[in-house]
Amino acid sequence: MEMDWVEYRINIMFKPIEFKNKKALIIGAGKSGICCANLLISKGFDVLLTEQKKPRKNSELLKKLNKKVKIETGGHSKNIFSRDFAVKSPGIPNSSAVIKNLKKKSVPIFSEIEIALAFIKNAKIFAVTGTNGKTTTVTLLNEIFKEEFKKSARSTWACGNMGRPVSLIANKVRAGDFLAMEISSYQLEDSSYIKPNVSCALNITPDHIAHHGGFKKYIRAKTKIFKFQDKNDFCVLNRADKDKFAESKTFSKKLFFSLARKPKINAYLKNKTIHLNFETEKIKLKPSKLYGLHNIENSMTAALMAVAGGVKARNIQKAFDNFKGVKHRIQPIKALKGIKFINDSKATNINSVMAALRALAEPDKNILLILGGKDKGSSYKPLAPLIRKHVKGILTIGEAARKIEKEFKSLTAVISAKTMNTAVKTAFKKAKKNDIVLLSPACASFDQFKNFEDRGDAFIKAVKKLRQ
Repeated sequence: MEMDWVEYRINIMFKPIEFKNKKALIIGAGKSGICCANLLISKGFDVLLTEQKKPRKNSELLKKLNKKVKIETGGHSKNIFSRDFAVKSPGIPNSSAVIKNLKKKSVPIFSEIEIALAFIKNAKIFAVTGTNGKTTTVTLLNEIFKEEFKKSARSTWACGNMGRPVSLIANKVRAGDFLAMEISSYQLEDSSYIKPNVSCALNITPDHIAHHGGFKKYIRAKTKIFKFQDKNDFCVLNRADKDKFAESKTFSKKLFFSLARKPKINAYLKNKTIHLNFETEKIKLKPSKLYGLHNIENSMTAALMAVAGGVKARNIQKAFDNFKGVKHRIQPIKALKGIKFINDSKATNINSVMAALRALAEPDKNILLILGGKDKGSSYKPLAPLIRKHVKGILTIGEAARKIEKEFKSLTAVISAKTMNTAVKTAFKKAKKNDIVLLSPACASFDQFKNFEDRGDAFIKAVKKLRQ
């Protein structure tokens, strides 16, 4: 019979001696899998790591794996069914044969984040999810906490889906510390019990539909971020998404944000100032200097979460004043001959691209847009009004190139560049003074690159090769 995770987590936290040599299975030799395996080994578990693919020789990740971890690569043997529980890489779909077979054998399957949180005691958890803006919000939130703790022995940790697994820091977190966590829909879907002190759903638009099996299931995964919260906790929500959560129940205190002032709104924008309304106080803040209204929303969210966590307003403002943004998110690279090059590789869906186009929009049609990569199953047509108004040319890369060309060739010039180097060189040749060359691909990166960071770095490298 599958053990209830709440009971299991309590057992791990308060009776760890009973779990010495308990058999754990880690599925997937990615960063989170390696870190989770090392964490469980440090707690006395017997750990087997299994990976479907054969890793490359001299894999930097595998070099970091504790030598006590047993490892199988190139497939999954029958040994996996003898384990007491499994921890799944978020990238492995629940429809995969290995997951289905483990469930048939009643092997409990958990997420890396909930396993890691089981070993973190008395720290405050601030968890951020949403379709877009997660990493920027978590990074800003972490900077706010740094300001708050400057004269304190307490620490703040930015972790989760942003590239620093919670398992990596679990043994370092002390009582009273703050965790600013980015949590993806994949991680939430895999989690049976997550209970942050302060949670947030920034925005909900269709994304990862193929993985989740529909928009409703995607929303259902996102709602897990506040599902187990109680009246002592806080949940920050976008007022525009209120109806999408109509069927979901949360017992936490809800805080809403909106760009426009509306009834029962706790954060809104007026006269270029962020206004926060709480029962006991009203706060005014000058936004950070980042491009775009979407970053105003990210700032509102971070501010609401911080105040809910007891942070002083002056420290929020200090963090806003000093915040320079996040790499690969509408990141200015350089200007050549009056042409600006902007890296927005993190834009893996159309809503992110919309945000970038709106943030950079000028009266003239002055954007050369690099689009493409691994298609995620949605139409690109919602971009059409912004492309018609602001984009003077599209340069396509990757597998989605033909689909993008078909949808936009009647609106603007579409050039098949195929590779990042060619896209950057061609855009530079066609651009004029005051134009913007924008990488904002609206696609996943895995057809040509390891991840969106690798893609963004390729763009930066190509730009730096250009000559005046």
